[in-house]
Amino acid sequence: MAGQWKLKHLSLKVVEPVPSDIEIARSQKPKQISDLAKEIGILFSELEQYGNTKAKVSLEILERLKGAPDGKYVLVAGMTPTPLGEGKSTTTIGLCQAIGSQLNKNSFACVRQPSQGPTFGVKGGAAGGGFSQVIPMEEFNLHLTGDIHAVTAANNLLAAQIDARMFHEATQSDADLYKRLVPTVKGKRHFSNIQMSRLRNLEIDKTDPAQLTTEEISKFVRLEIDPETITWQRVIDTNDRFLRKITIGQSPTEKGHSRDVVTSQMF
Repeated sequence: MAGQWKLKHLSLKVVEPVPSDIEIARSQKPKQISDLAKEIGILFSELEQYGNTKAKVSLEILERLKGAPDGKYVLVAGMTPTPLGEGKSTTTIGLCQAIGSQLNKNSFACVRQPSQGPTFGVKGGAAGGGFSQVIPMEEFNLHLTGDIHAVTAANNLLAAQIDARMFHEATQSDADLYKRLVPTVKGKRHFSNIQMSRLRNLEIDKTDPAQLTTEEISKFVRLEIDPETITWQRVIDTNDRFLRKITIGQSPTEKGHSRDVVTSQMF
């Protein structure tokens, strides 16, 4: 990527009056991401494509280009928030376009993946606007490469684990919990690596599950989580105001173990 890129700019047809953002976005055919990568010197092996217009770049490129000179970093910020946004993304994309097409300098625009909350609210998407926007606009504003959804799923898995653990500790004896946590497989029981780490933290210097005393088993199987101290919240990538505060555990199968929780929006 050292030296001047052999970048072929897409033609721009400026019309008056300026059409809507989505009309502008759909009027331009995006360049194939593989062609763009070739033009700016990214190797095919360093590209992880998500269709024809999106891709991730492997961090291995940093090792290959570690001897290349550093570029300049321009930060676009704002301090006057409005319900419709401040124009940071539009300014960022516009600057990148101008530096690349008018000054003939290698330039990248680095913007965050939009959240679906603002996208479906009054603010709208975060792809920029007018003739200075990311295309395909719909793909960028919605799922992109799915990273927000992956983080959402991982976050909510941890939240579910916390509540499941409290439920099992409240409804089972120490012996039953121990059987679940250290099951007998093909006639043998053994601690996993993470369980051995927990034993060390509890200062229990034993490796055979059969050697733990009743008191040690109780210390091992119970986390004794206080619901009032839980700060890990469930999240959703939608501005759903009716999920901001909810009560979980109302099903009869949860045996009365309910609590109020807050759901946050992903950004």
